[in-house]
Amino acid sequence: MEQRLAPKTKLSEADLCETFNVGRMKVRRALLLLSSQGIVDLQSNRGAYVACPDAKEAKDVFEARLHIEPGIVGSICGTIDDRGRQILRDHITLEKTARLKGHRPEIIRLSGEFHVKMIAVSGNDLLTRIIRELVTRTSLIVGLFGSGNGTSCREDEHEEILHAIELGDKAAATALVKEHLNHIQEGLELSKATEVVSGLKNILAV
Repeated sequence: MEQRLAPKTKLSEADLCETFNVGRMKVRRALLLLSSQGIVDLQSNRGAYVACPDAKEAKDVFEARLHIEPGIVGSICGTIDDRGRQILRDHITLEKTARLKGHRPEIIRLSGEFHVKMIAVSGNDLLTRIIRELVTRTSLIVGLFGSGNGTSCREDEHEEILHAIELGDKAAATALVKEHLNHIQEGLELSKATEVVSGLKNILAV
């Protein structure tokens, strides 16, 4: 979700075992799980690689998010409790802190995680898992097709969405979520993928 592992990065079992100090069976189970979520590509006789979405998958991911997120965000308007509000407020505070520090990987991760938390406060565990998978795929897509123009969450957008939720303004909240997702999608250049290079051991050691 931090976009530190680029699409097509080879995920060496030996390197993962050494980095996380775990056995091969645990690594293989993790890779199988990520493969089932479309985040890792398991290639016969070649090993595991970070998935490399194509333009169609990128469009499909945003279409799915546009179908799911506005509806769920609309449903929590007027029903979100104090605990849910506090979870989202605290998260926005973390985002602001990361921006002040200029910590880009943390900003990217927290921006994606905000969307997951919005769905989580609805109490729907299944949709939360689906959105987490879609958000992770979005990070791969932005890393591959991002032009640098509008492919990350603007500083005030999450706060505006939360404000509409707290007011119980369903129309505003759903419109803001749609605008927010469209803004990110419009910043992609799907006709031209960026060449990305990534060294697994060095990245995971950071």
